[in-house]
Amino acid sequence: MYLNKAIIIGNLTRDPEKKSLPSGISVVSFGVATNRVWKDKNGSRQESTDYHNIVVFGPQGDNCALYLKKGSSVLVEGRIQTRSWDGPDGVKRYRTEIVADRVQFGPRQSSSITGSSSSSGGSSGSSDKEIDTIEYPEEEPNPDDIPF
Repeated sequence: MYLNKAIIIGNLTRDPEKKSLPSGISVVSFGVATNRVWKDKNGSRQESTDYHNIVVFGPQGDNCALYLKKGSSVLVEGRIQTRSWDGPDGVKRYRTEIVADRVQFGPRQSSSITGSSSSSGGSSGSSDKEIDTIEYPEEEPNPDDIPF
C-alpha cells in the first residue's frame, strides 16, 4: 500500500493567482508558510519556517482566489507532486507542490474587521462584533438526553 498525503496549517505568503486550463478548468496557486518551534540541546528557543507551493483546481480554487489573501490562515490537505520542465535557458527546472484535495479557511483576522469598520465611520463596528459572537444557552445539558 502506498500513501502520498500532506496536511499543513499556515499563512498565505502571497495572494492567490488564478489561471485557466485550455479545457476551462481554473487553476489557483499560492504559497503557504509553516513555522516550527523547538528547544535545542542548550535549552534556547529555535524557530524555522518552511514555504510550500499550493495548487488548487476547479470550483474550490475559485473560492480560494475569491476569499483568501496574503496573510490568511489556511489548512491544506492534498498530495505532494514534483513537476519538471525545461527553462528558457535550457536548464531543467523542478517544482515541488501540494495539489490540494481540501482547503479549509482559518479564522478571519480581527485587524481586517476593525480596519473596515473604522474606515466606514459609522456605528457598524459594534454590529460586526455581535455577528461574530456565539451565545450559548444558560442551562446545562442533561446527559440522559444525549443519544449516544
